[in-house]
Amino acid sequence: MSLISPITTWSYTNSINNVHSSRSTPFLLPHPLKNHLHLSFFSSIPRQKTFDFSSVSISAVLAKEHKGDSKSSSADQTFNFKNYMLQKAASVNKALENAVLLRTPLKIHESMRYSLLAGGKRVRPMLCIASCELVGGQESTAMPAACAVEMIHTMSLMHDDLPCMDDDDLRRGKPTNHKVFGEDVTVLAGDALLAFAFEHVATATKGASPDRVVRAVGELAKCVGVEGVVAGQVADITSEGLTEVGLEHLEFIHVHKTAALLEGPVVMGAILGGADDGVVAKLRKFARCIGLLFQVVDDILDVTKSSKELGKTAGKDLVADKTTYPKLIGLEKSREFAKELNREAQEQLAGFDPVKAAPLIALANYIAYRDN
Repeated sequence: MSLISPITTWSYTNSINNVHSSRSTPFLLPHPLKNHLHLSFFSSIPRQKTFDFSSVSISAVLAKEHKGDSKSSSADQTFNFKNYMLQKAASVNKALENAVLLRTPLKIHESMRYSLLAGGKRVRPMLCIASCELVGGQESTAMPAACAVEMIHTMSLMHDDLPCMDDDDLRRGKPTNHKVFGEDVTVLAGDALLAFAFEHVATATKGASPDRVVRAVGELAKCVGVEGVVAGQVADITSEGLTEVGLEHLEFIHVHKTAALLEGPVVMGAILGGADDGVVAKLRKFARCIGLLFQVVDDILDVTKSSKELGKTAGKDLVADKTTYPKLIGLEKSREFAKELNREAQEQLAGFDPVKAAPLIALANYIAYRDN
């Protein structure tokens, strides 16, 4: 029995090889491995309504796999990713601090800053900056777009945690925004962050031509709207409690809900850095792969880590009876899928200067092997 809803009528008609085509066509975010990893990859796994996750630690397994990966490039091996993360996170945090200041009305700005400056890995801003620098651009040019993506990501978390959505009490190790400021203020603060993100890209970006800034704004709008995050969120909500949700539908949810907000910053960074359409297409494919990878790993961590380790409520998808990759295909197949997504992503960087590509390679590995 297949899931029948308006969401499933949105077909995966665009091949990943056609991502360089005009953005005036529908932005459907097809499954990034459709031409490489057929659904038969999962056919040996029987459909299960429940899955025994036991106490296996994915972090230990992934760390071991990463340590033993002999295919990592020499640039990736010599690249100091820890220092890179610390330096870029500090730059992004400073820029965010300066972008959203305390002003009247005080309460709404306090709510905005509470979640925006609560920490986090800042992966999305780093992807934007790394992509821009890969194609010859400067960090300063990409920073407004990087901050805008983080504002929108924060907004999505604030709204996602609301009682009418995921009803969560913990985010980034702190009480969720509505627990501190109330649901009404949280909704408005999220709306304010969303609106300001576009203003910030449009008015604060320096070092890029006006037409490239406009393209970047358009990219941001598509990845967050009804062709991106919102589409995935709606599909996710309407799927809760259903016993038969197939792999293609699950991928639709996460390629839109999660991957779109990692694709956006990579593509925006490339556009603002001056990349041509061919380079943008390769980086778009890279981003789609790591975006889905992020969600697969998230699903694994949700059932193998504690709330303290994650900084958010663990096991909530299981409690809500949501369909996840481990639930649908099993833990081991989920790990294999994550590994394949990482491999496919890094293949897209093969033609670039390995030194300049090292941050993106390291970020892909970080997403694959992260512990929270």
